[in-house]
Amino acid sequence: MIQVGDKAPAILGHDQNGKEIRLADYEGKKLALYFYPKDNTSGCTAQACSLRDGYSELRAAGYEVVGVSVDDEKSHIRFIEKHSLPFDLIADTDKQLVQQFGVWGEKKMYGRSYMGTLRTTFIIDENGIVERIISPKEVKTKEHASQILNG
Repeated sequence: MIQVGDKAPAILGHDQNGKEIRLADYEGKKLALYFYPKDNTSGCTAQACSLRDGYSELRAAGYEVVGVSVDDEKSHIRFIEKHSLPFDLIADTDKQLVQQFGVWGEKKMYGRSYMGTLRTTFIIDENGIVERIISPKEVKTKEHASQILNG
């Protein structure tokens, strides 16, 4: 599991277009790498739309935003188009990144347990070091952009 103070992995994965996303692509910027459970679900849509609506403020403050879920590229493209998302989404279909960051774990809903992505945001500084982690209990989906900015 990646902790505050750790260097983020050099290769993060592939985006909705199959393009490799590397940490070096964001050198000199802060990166809000947010992990979310599933495209087009209510909480994940609220979170993505908060980031979309606050995107110009985030960029002005030196941040770039990249989302990660285990959905495939086609699902990500539909999600981006439906909600006009201005940032890339990594398709972590092999669950490599969610496991590397320690956000793949047991969840409970309606009394049943299952494995899934724990909604977590990693703030990575200009040098690729994790400087802050917004944990699943802390993430406010509808206010996530301001949460990152005012953290």
